[in-house]
Amino acid sequence: MSEAPPRRAGRLASAELAIVLVAAACLFVSIPWAGGGLGLSSDTLNHHIYLGWVADAPRFDQDFLAASYQSYQYPYSYWPLYRLSAAGVSGLTAGMVLAVLQLLVVPPVWLIARACMPGASAFDVAMRLLATALAVMSGVILLSLGTTANDLVAAVPLAWALAFAVAPFDADRANWLTPARALWASGALAGVATALKLSNGPLVVLLPLLWAASATTTKARVLAILAGGAAAAAAFLVLYAPWGLQLWRLFGNPVYPSYDDLFAPLREWLEWTP
Repeated sequence: MSEAPPRRAGRLASAELAIVLVAAACLFVSIPWAGGGLGLSSDTLNHHIYLGWVADAPRFDQDFLAASYQSYQYPYSYWPLYRLSAAGVSGLTAGMVLAVLQLLVVPPVWLIARACMPGASAFDVAMRLLATALAVMSGVILLSLGTTANDLVAAVPLAWALAFAVAPFDADRANWLTPARALWASGALAGVATALKLSNGPLVVLLPLLWAASATTTKARVLAILAGGAAAAAAFLVLYAPWGLQLWRLFGNPVYPSYDDLFAPLREWLEWTP
């Protein structure tokens, strides 16, 4: 693999990322464009727009199971969809706006590819572009585009958490991105990802393996896991608290209706009935 001077390498990386973003933007926007607008599924009509409405103005005092138990999912990632709907924009415009928002998942994918395949040779660049293209054109991503599902938006902080977790292995990373900063950023974004979608949690628990891998001693590995975990917990609590506190006051369970049996003993111990 060829070496390039730092400034030239930085310019090449910026140009490469710009090419990736432009290509991905064309792909993402083309899906709703080709489909004639934003696809409406049963979930859209049941709870996607409703949850955005709840995020805009809580409705616990007016509705009861309006969207079945999906009414109690974390709603704030659906807020852009609701605002687009309330503004009366066309389905095509809404689909393209959401596609641009979903584009935020692309840069971390490219950063992960660069950490795995550094270098400035034509082969290195081709491998990074190919890896990014394969990820972006996966069925999961393509099926999410042009729909109202929040899965891809919720995956954005998770992808960034993974990108920061592997950043210490990237010899071409920015000078300001020290291993310590990358660790804190990875942990915080892992917490954000879990708050946006609790089902991201099982994926987040694998990140400590990468945090530990960047350290060189057992003590440093333990400290890295503790620091990353603390950052994740703090970010999760800050982001989830506005919603979790509402559910706690109403049901005595911040993740209602999930795991309600686990919170029942706590409610009994507090002698409190929601």
